[in-house]
Amino acid sequence: MKLGLQLGYWGAQPPTGVAQLVAAAEEAGFDALFTAEAWGSDAFTPLAWWGRETDRLRLGTSIVQMSGRSPASIAMHALTLDHLSGGRVVLGMGVSGPQVVEGWYGQPFAKPLARTREVVDIIRQVLAREAPLTGDGPHHPLPYDGPGSVGLGKPLKSIVHPLRPDIPIWLGAEGPKNVAQTAEIADGWIPIFYTPNSAAMYQPWLDEGFAREGARRTRDDFEIAATCHLQITDDDGPAKQAVLDALKPTVALYMGGMGAKEANFHKRVFERMGHGDITDRVQELFLAGKRDEATALIPDELVDDMHIVGTASAVRERVAEWEETGVTTLLLSLRNADEIRQVSDVLV
Repeated sequence: MKLGLQLGYWGAQPPTGVAQLVAAAEEAGFDALFTAEAWGSDAFTPLAWWGRETDRLRLGTSIVQMSGRSPASIAMHALTLDHLSGGRVVLGMGVSGPQVVEGWYGQPFAKPLARTREVVDIIRQVLAREAPLTGDGPHHPLPYDGPGSVGLGKPLKSIVHPLRPDIPIWLGAEGPKNVAQTAEIADGWIPIFYTPNSAAMYQPWLDEGFAREGARRTRDDFEIAATCHLQITDDDGPAKQAVLDALKPTVALYMGGMGAKEANFHKRVFERMGHGDITDRVQELFLAGKRDEATALIPDELVDDMHIVGTASAVRERVAEWEETGVTTLLLSLRNADEIRQVSDVLV
């Protein structure tokens, strides 16, 4: 199983020490570097900025929000960076959620599965460069001839010949239909909150996608890149507990505070994972501003399942469990170069 460094998205200010992190990951034998975006920093710029100092790491986005750019624009970003990096780009994309799509980007959120299929098709047309770009879908018609059109749109081919006509596309997906479509049309999947205990839930959804006519991949060549926090501790007692406790506020945020109350897709994932007995209460407390009380409801077992924390021997065993479920890449959130070297000594 491959290891990737997950840089995520920025908080209130740009992070420090990232160049040292990236250099350590490349030196330690990590396979990939991934960046993300929410509603602040974008995914492509940090990837280009820090990726320029690398020679081997794959450069991935986890994830680009589809509504933030037109499909052709996403393709332009990907083919440009793929040239600059010598063919190392992995384009990870997702639909985000209605609060971000409609509140931040000012775009409609409806029919996310159909939109995803259209976006992937258009990007693949751009990269293949076999004919002028056209699209007859309702979400991204090309050329555009709807309201406000002056009627002069022209099908175009990319001026730049892509370095690779088929850059890997990985999709972030959570629900049954979205995961099945990902297995059908994508080269890889970036799940959220994927864990060894929840892995069996996803297998029928993936199988449905792989079985569809025209599916691009099979289980043998389909990548699953799961994000988690990995930390090696001195013991599996108090030291491990301190790390689990530090991770609980983030779990409470995603369970209770991400998305609208009636449309928190992350909360639904936790419910499918078997934690429906606490999700409503966590959300109620979180949205009422009682974040500490919401965090206190998060069980140790859930956090331990979501992340890999413990002594070196325990970490090796846990990583093997993740790999047995089909994970091909672990995207790890690590804090400094010393942690990267420590992980490398244990796992690489």
